[in-house]
Amino acid sequence: MKNMKRCPWPGNDPLMIDYHDNEWGVPLHDDGKLYEFLVLEGMQAGLSWSIVLRKRENFRRAFEGFNPKKIAGYGSKEVERLLSDAGIIRNRLKIEAAITNARRFLEVQKEFGTFDRYIWQFIKGKPIRHRFCLLSEVPATSPESDLISKDMKQRGFKFVGSTVIYAHMQATGMVNDHLTSCFRYRLVKA
Repeated sequence: MKNMKRCPWPGNDPLMIDYHDNEWGVPLHDDGKLYEFLVLEGMQAGLSWSIVLRKRENFRRAFEGFNPKKIAGYGSKEVERLLSDAGIIRNRLKIEAAITNARRFLEVQKEFGTFDRYIWQFIKGKPIRHRFCLLSEVPATSPESDLISKDMKQRGFKFVGSTVIYAHMQATGMVNDHLTSCFRYRLVKA
């Protein structure tokens, strides 16, 4: 897929290209993966996605496979363990947010049956398919991300501003923001 036309944001970075070509924008309905992206997008706040992506496996190890049931039980001992882990982003507020969000995530699962059912309801269960030709056309937020962010904040989630939520929507295929010239646009649309 070397000569395929793709969105310009992965650049020449093989890890970013692989993420773009195989994950980004693909509709995702697995609660475990949705929680993983919620943690990773929160960790990205103020940083580049490539930094987070390079540390993804370390995050997966440190956060026990992104198991929200395990993470919800974390206390000060686990926070200190995570803060001393050089393989991840060692930001206390972000780490504590991942733990808080695991607890809220489980509450949402209890209320809605799945987190998937909860989050996809905001877009009526179907991906929003944009038709952007230029990277400059892709927004950082949307009315839907504003609404989801507001609801999640009211439920007690942390690091879920509209920009973080829009990035989550892009990553999990709730929106197709591949440029129309990108080979993935048609594949994801199909």
